[in-house]
Amino acid sequence: MSASMETEKQTASAWFRSLRDEIVATFEGLEDTHAEGPFADQNAGRFEVTETKRASADGSDAGGGLMSVMRGGRVFEKVGVNVSTVYGELGERAQAAMAARKGFPEMKTDPRFWASGISLVAHMQNPHCPAVHMNTRMFWTPHGWWFGGGSDLNPCLEYDEDTAHFHAVQKAHCDKHGDAQYPRLKAWADEYFYIPHRNRARGVGGIFLDDHNTGDWAKDFAFIQDIGRAFLPAFLPLIEKRRVQAFGDAEKDAQLVHRGLYAEYNLVYDRGTKFGLETGHDANAVLMSLPPLAKWV
Repeated sequence: MSASMETEKQTASAWFRSLRDEIVATFEGLEDTHAEGPFADQNAGRFEVTETKRASADGSDAGGGLMSVMRGGRVFEKVGVNVSTVYGELGERAQAAMAARKGFPEMKTDPRFWASGISLVAHMQNPHCPAVHMNTRMFWTPHGWWFGGGSDLNPCLEYDEDTAHFHAVQKAHCDKHGDAQYPRLKAWADEYFYIPHRNRARGVGGIFLDDHNTGDWAKDFAFIQDIGRAFLPAFLPLIEKRRVQAFGDAEKDAQLVHRGLYAEYNLVYDRGTKFGLETGHDANAVLMSLPPLAKWV
């Protein structure tokens, strides 16, 4: 394995793009097949795809990606599926944060980095359908590399059987990599997606990991792929079941209030949001996770 890991970077970047393509096609398929229940009389939603570009301080190319956002669909009120590959040099604040968090004091003398990943957030039309978040990513510096990501479910109206299904699929994919992985990643998600100022979790949990590097890149990449592969079978059956349910003003109000939690978390705590804005990535792409409507009472 070369120090620059060019082959590994290209392999990971291509995987994140292929996962994005599969999810986008599947979500548009959900829109097409929604033939009964609330919003079935509306036009099927489609993703609006925008190429994002990032420039270094000197104006040179620093990567970019695709921002894919669907608004006002039959099933999805707003869903974003972003994929990006960015590179360059970290700014002083990011260097300091990386040096402290990762124990890389060398970042201050060689601040080069490369990062690629997919990030998804879905806010649903029907409040019986849970919102969801998923991302997987690879990060490289000359001083070390690692993977991160996961997915978590954020229903405003909780169904125990939906939560059980979501976690069971996550567990099955994690178990391929050892029985200890799912309990570890579930506990990590419970801690990471907690909102301290509200003294509550953001949703019903999922799996999460960061700084993942066992020293075996192929093994770690296979793990992060299975985390990505778990998403659709964990999420899709819930939407297919709940999208036909009737709802009233009380359920919609509960959804809007719950979305306020999501907005607060992403703006105050989310590490990916902070990194994206800190490194000059397209603000619209970074903030695509925010709900289209929310309510505070």
